[in-house]
Amino acid sequence: MDLIIVRHARPVASQDSADPPLSDLGLQQATLVGERLRVEPITHIVASTMQRAIQTAEPLAGHLGHAIETRDDLREAGEHHGTYKPTEEMLPDDPEALAWVNDPMSMFPDGYDKFQERVVGGFDDIVANNRGGTVAVFCHGMVMASYLDALWDLSSPLDMLIDYTGLFRVRASSTGRRSVRSINETGHVAHLLSAFGSEAASPSSNPRS
Repeated sequence: MDLIIVRHARPVASQDSADPPLSDLGLQQATLVGERLRVEPITHIVASTMQRAIQTAEPLAGHLGHAIETRDDLREAGEHHGTYKPTEEMLPDDPEALAWVNDPMSMFPDGYDKFQERVVGGFDDIVANNRGGTVAVFCHGMVMASYLDALWDLSSPLDMLIDYTGLFRVRASSTGRRSVRSINETGHVAHLLSAFGSEAASPSSNPRS
């Protein structure tokens, strides 16, 4: 079976929640990734229970008439901090930005290994329940990086940057083999760069991405 793993579109900043909705730009990105994926043989749609992932999945679900399965095990790291600011909006001396740089592992209150274990378990469960299908999975930057780390044993998953609505494709066989077919496909949103500047699809190093 095939996994098409999608990073959510760009959300708004929030001082009150680590789970904000999409920005106007993010809604445009979600529309475009829905248009891109509607031609794929997708049999099921999954999203993290965070609203930025669900909202990104909604245009595709509307096109295909599929329900969206939501999963807590695909939620992003760092949600316990209770705020969200896209890296693109952080200034170099932003206290929040400096906190992440100085202590990046603070995004994992139970440790990185536990976070990665739940992420990999979530993907394994999706594979087991969708044999022979093609599943679009809408989630988050660190979720995607930690899964790729599990597959490729990265030197530092914190250095893996995925653009908003970037596509990460994995083929999963019944033998347990996982083959990475592509990482960070973004052609569907490339034209937004000319209209909105580099922020439209630029990679975010924000761990809570």
